[in-house]
Amino acid sequence: MTKGRTVATAMIGATALLFSLISMSLISMVKAAQCGSSPGGFEGWKREFSAEAQGKGIGQTAIAALMQTNYASATIAADRSQHSFSLSLDQFLAKRGAATIVARGRSLRQSQAAMFASIEQRYGVPPGPLIAIWGMETGFGSQRGNQNMLSSIATLAYDCRRPEFFTDQLYAALKLIDRGTLSGATRGSMHGEVGQTQFMPKNILAYGTGNLDVAANALSATANFLKAHGWRAGAGYQPGEPNFAAIEAWNAAGVYQKAIALMGRQIDQGGGSAAVR
Repeated sequence: MTKGRTVATAMIGATALLFSLISMSLISMVKAAQCGSSPGGFEGWKREFSAEAQGKGIGQTAIAALMQTNYASATIAADRSQHSFSLSLDQFLAKRGAATIVARGRSLRQSQAAMFASIEQRYGVPPGPLIAIWGMETGFGSQRGNQNMLSSIATLAYDCRRPEFFTDQLYAALKLIDRGTLSGATRGSMHGEVGQTQFMPKNILAYGTGNLDVAANALSATANFLKAHGWRAGAGYQPGEPNFAAIEAWNAAGVYQKAIALMGRQIDQGGGSAAVR
């Protein structure tokens, strides 16, 4: 065999090995990425995902917590029935109890004036929109949810409807468990939101300021989020004004965004009727 033929043979062999490795990698990725639409495949998916997560540096504490999760049927049902966001603005305000939120919000703005002044000084966000978000998300902390956070997020990462979005959230949740910020027993709302203003895990990593079950921390984190999304101190936050884009970043539903802006304005203005419009 000539030297040239030896080199060519070696190159062919190397190319074949490379294609084999790429094919194995692709098969592994496809297998790990398989989603499902029923509880039947959830346990197998957990094993595949856990192996993938370990390969990306997720620790044993978080992996053990993931393996203890259950398929969250209630979360899937809630994910399929978010009808309130299709209501008109007036219908949405009535359904969410906007007048009550504004009335309570004005009282909280006064009773917690020092806290809100400190937050505004640091982040440039006035009390109104923060209080409106707080009231809308959890009724000022009274309705934070009682679902297992990790089960909810793992179920949605496995589900075929939005696996990419919730896979990112699941990795964030696992990192937070490894750090001790959250645990496998943390309770939250149907989609895995936790705390007084309902933060998803990725946002906790990016904007969290302490224990989000504490109102002051949650409100500071919310202001931190808004500032990071372009909030400018002193600028308006109604539709068409500079800071409305930051509210849009908080929640994708247009009716929710307008409700927060309207309630926030009523809370910041104070006095008079608590009717929102």
